[in-house]
Amino acid sequence: MTQNQIAQTQIHNIGYRTYDGPRLGRAYARRSLFSQSLRGAYGLGRSAKSKVLPMLLFAVMCLPAAIMVAVAVATKANDLPVDYTRNAILMQAVIGLFIAAQAPQTVSRDLRFRTVPLYFSRPIERVDYVLAKFAAMASALFILTAAPLVVLYVGALLAKLDFADQTKGFAQGLVSVALLSLLFAGIGLVVSALTPRRGFGVAAVIAVLTISYGAVSAVQGVAFDQQSTGSIKWFGLFSPITLIDGVQTAFLGATSAFPGREGPGAGAGAVYLLVVLALIAGSYAVLMRRYRKVGL
Repeated sequence: MTQNQIAQTQIHNIGYRTYDGPRLGRAYARRSLFSQSLRGAYGLGRSAKSKVLPMLLFAVMCLPAAIMVAVAVATKANDLPVDYTRNAILMQAVIGLFIAAQAPQTVSRDLRFRTVPLYFSRPIERVDYVLAKFAAMASALFILTAAPLVVLYVGALLAKLDFADQTKGFAQGLVSVALLSLLFAGIGLVVSALTPRRGFGVAAVIAVLTISYGAVSAVQGVAFDQQSTGSIKWFGLFSPITLIDGVQTAFLGATSAFPGREGPGAGAGAVYLLVVLALIAGSYAVLMRRYRKVGL
């Protein structure tokens, strides 16, 4: 550097300062990620187009419940047309569409645009990311599946149906959809996290839920036709929705949707419950393994 260049060199103070404000830490970051993911599942904070499908599916879930309440009030029925534990089984197609649409949106975008390393550059670790995403997706599903139960319960009370019976049924229904939400959220997120392409994730989630249920239903139907009713309950272990059906039949007083209503008893129901819990825990473990490396 020449003497003339040294003489012309200037040092500019552009105002950089160290941050001396509050440091909110991992817990705040985890809560923020959970809130953002939950809002995103319903399109909140995103474009108007992103809100259409989740809000439409939410309305489709609640509308039949409102109609059933109106019928019960108009006819002065002694009970609701559908049990609380039965509603999610009947509306499984809507639930499947919701998880297929929103699970890839929850995780695939971060993989596709490589924002996961950016998350991990903050005071947040892999367990925080997975826990926040899992909890957000399960919460979104619980809102979707519990809302029609609330409509049914409020309508039943307005129709002056027996308070004790309705409260018991409502509580059983909430337990059932809570398990369903955890199970479906885990499966949906695991499948979606395998690909950064949202379209592939949507198709894969639909395929897993639809094919498994179709295959189990077909095999159960054949077993029922062949008078092999004892095997029907065991085939239900191989589909997410039939797993929930088996658990609520065994422990929550539900009527089985299996052919001939051949649902599991308490013994087989314990196996169903263990499988459900194992799948939930396994899904969480697979997600933790998937996000082991920051540079995805």
